[in-house]
Amino acid sequence: MKLYIAGHQGMVGGALVRRFHQTAGTQLVLRTRRELDLLSQADVARFFATEKPDVAIIAAAKVGGIHANNTYPAEFLFENLAIASNCIHAAYTTGVKRVLFLGSSCIYPKHAPQPMAEDCLLTSALEPTNEAYAIAKIAGLKLAQYYRKQYGVLFHSAMPTNLYGPGDNYHPQNSHVLPALIRRFHEAKLAGLAEVVAWGTGSPKREFLHVDDLAEACAFLLQHDNPPDWINVGTGTDVTIKELTELVAATVGYAGQIRWDTSKPDGTPRKLMDVNRLSGLGWSAKISLADGMKRTYESFLAEQAAGELRG
Repeated sequence: MKLYIAGHQGMVGGALVRRFHQTAGTQLVLRTRRELDLLSQADVARFFATEKPDVAIIAAAKVGGIHANNTYPAEFLFENLAIASNCIHAAYTTGVKRVLFLGSSCIYPKHAPQPMAEDCLLTSALEPTNEAYAIAKIAGLKLAQYYRKQYGVLFHSAMPTNLYGPGDNYHPQNSHVLPALIRRFHEAKLAGLAEVVAWGTGSPKREFLHVDDLAEACAFLLQHDNPPDWINVGTGTDVTIKELTELVAATVGYAGQIRWDTSKPDGTPRKLMDVNRLSGLGWSAKISLADGMKRTYESFLAEQAAGELRG
């Protein structure tokens, strides 16, 4: 199998590379951003026509936390739309046998019934703070669905919950909540700070999936001849942001106080995936949050020591 992984230098793409390097008979096709501009329709079309992969996993995306989504909505919408449309269309026109498009749990409505099943898509308004990103991911999901419906190609999507793990982005403002907390508590520990400020009230609940579990789920889905058009990938359990923050502090070894800045936005009250569809196929997550957090902090330290820390 000739497998193209779009976005292989990101956290998700890196996990996919680690996973599929283990698969006998799989030839990985990888391109850096400098080698292939996924925002260029012409470049993407030329790449697919030349390489002709059998399978493509579209893991490339412009991603970020609440602050980044709020600050750069135009870029989040345009870039993610371009990546999805360019890759999916080029895959179709060059005869790629299978495409797995990766989205996000933020595609579901802000006040979706919890846990969120696949069928709640487009039933009510999105969370405003990440609406631009969500719309782009919904468009990619629907594009894959309609190419499959109209042309009979095996294009399908997976919607992971909040991800974390090796290779994450640790930017102080533009990263997601878990890597932002790891960096904040690590630096507070080194500086001997008596207090760390956390955003919001701590009451929202979130679900977290280790990125290596997502890679396993992708490998599992690619073994199925007739997967759903889109499917949730998560753990089926969640924690409050307060519980998460305290777990990060304990993992890092920070012993100071945590103060909550309630003037900052909380975001969606709860985001828990209904994973019954995936578990019904026979897959479930294996890495616990505590174990995954420990592994991630170890990766953070190693990446920092090597000068490879993103953000």
